[in-house]
Amino acid sequence: MPASDVSASSSQPDSKIAPAIYYRSTEPQRAGVLDRCLAMGLAIGCIAILCVAAYLPPSPTGTGTHAQLRGLQTCQFLQRTGLPCPSCGMTTSFSWFVRGNWLASLYIQPMGWALAVLTTVAAWTGLYVAITAKPAHRLLRLVPTRYYLIPLLGLAIAAWGWKMFLILKGIDGWH
Repeated sequence: MPASDVSASSSQPDSKIAPAIYYRSTEPQRAGVLDRCLAMGLAIGCIAILCVAAYLPPSPTGTGTHAQLRGLQTCQFLQRTGLPCPSCGMTTSFSWFVRGNWLASLYIQPMGWALAVLTTVAAWTGLYVAITAKPAHRLLRLVPTRYYLIPLLGLAIAAWGWKMFLILKGIDGWH
């Protein structure tokens, strides 16, 4: 048996060599130009959302902040039924969030606060990937989807219930 065959067979059990797909790369992954551009686009989009929220003064009623933007009406669901839609108060919550009043943001619309936090994290992550070319997707693989998706859905439902409670009791808004 040639010497090269002996060394290959001694390093692998049963003289079988696994396909290359099962080997981990020792080189760190780098994001390509397209990935970096997409990450920068994500960061710019998230920053734009936060800038619009900073531009709009929060409504003291807890809803209707978005109506300050040209062409947007007040919530028709709220006007017709007297109950808030699932997104009622989101813009107001974002507006309080960017002003640093996180308690008001959480009170007005808990899901709006959570989305504002996620928007801020996405902006920073997008900038990180765009500047360093280090992909951040590996961090998401560390936490299974059921640990963050199910709680977010539960928070969305609970936040809608909270918003209904505030509006029906007449205690909506932050002064």
